Amino acid sequence: MIGLIKSGQHYHKMNSFAALADPTRRQIIEALAQGPLSSGEIAGRFEISAPAISQHLKALRVARLVRVRVEAQWRIYELDRQGIDGLLEWIQSLKCDSLS
Repeated sequence: MIGLIKSGQHYHKMNSFAALADPTRRQIIEALAQGPLSSGEIAGRFEISAPAISQHLKALRVARLVRVRVEAQWRIYELDRQGIDGLLEWIQSLKCDSLS
């Protein structure tokens, strides 16, 4: 029996898929695909509380799907290209010739 490999990379993938399972988080990712947004701009797109948006953004940061930078009093969110690329590379590595 093959055991699970408990590596940082394994947990990153699991966090990424868990984060993407939520429809609000997927909508945040889609919005950020158009370009960076402040936390207020993100919150303004949804009819849920600002603390709820903050929790969604935290889950996306932990999953390495988004990153944040501080500009003056603003927290600016953008896609974490390195994290997303790593996840896409792993998914692509699973593709076998029989699926083509």
